[in-house]
Amino acid sequence: MTVPILRQLADLHAKTSEWTRAGEVIGVVPTMGALHQGHLSLVEAAKAECDRVIVTIFVNPKQFNNPEDLAKYPRTEADDAVKLEPYGVDAIYVPEPDQIYPAGFATNVSVAGLTDVMEGEFRPGHFDGVATVVAKLFLQTRANRAYFGEKDYQQLMVVRRMARDLDIPTEVIGCPTVREASGLAMSSRNLRLSPEGLEVAAHLNAAMRSVAEALGRGEAFDEVAKHACAGLLEAGFSEVEYLDLRSAASLKPLGRASEPARLFAAALVEGIRLIDNIEVPAA
Repeated sequence: MTVPILRQLADLHAKTSEWTRAGEVIGVVPTMGALHQGHLSLVEAAKAECDRVIVTIFVNPKQFNNPEDLAKYPRTEADDAVKLEPYGVDAIYVPEPDQIYPAGFATNVSVAGLTDVMEGEFRPGHFDGVATVVAKLFLQTRANRAYFGEKDYQQLMVVRRMARDLDIPTEVIGCPTVREASGLAMSSRNLRLSPEGLEVAAHLNAAMRSVAEALGRGEAFDEVAKHACAGLLEAGFSEVEYLDLRSAASLKPLGRASEPARLFAAALVEGIRLIDNIEVPAA
């Protein structure tokens, strides 16, 4: 079945109005395209829980603070549509830029606190761009439920807070990170790594799991983190931007796994910035 590709908001609303009148539950999977199995796992979750599923594809310029990164971001709409066909989604919304940011657009959605650390520190303005476009997509799709991967855990928390604070009636659902056999978290950025780069990248999750095991034995974070960062540089990473232990509920920094936590990392290999996070149970 060929999935309809909608580019105009009016065409999307014609569909969603019909579904809403019928009392059907609408699910949305917001993406920037270059779909991989991680995205498709979100589609599977949405299909299992919703009557109608929309996948959005929009490379959002407002969440890129590096113009080169925006220019290099893979755009694979035709391949993405083929990948979605077996899942029976009801629409692919690929809005023209003016459908999201019309002439004179002057509004910015900003979530304080959660956006000041980690990705927010290294990518100023990134989460404003995310919160703004996701708010628009929630309202445009009239979604009852939205599906996001836990691979971008900080983003998941920002989106949940944004929807709650603005009374947007979309339930935000987090789904487990999907990984390569090597443990590397699936990401569109992985497409830009050479085979050698992929081998180096696999060390990131392995190092994080070693840190989590040490934390589970009650060890202090600073010491094990220092050792892990040195190991990543030795393995071939050019830089470790951060390796942080934070509360899973609030993102406050932790010195030990004294409560349910997440271990977060961002590191560069072959000039490609990779992020990951894993659960760390309280010791």
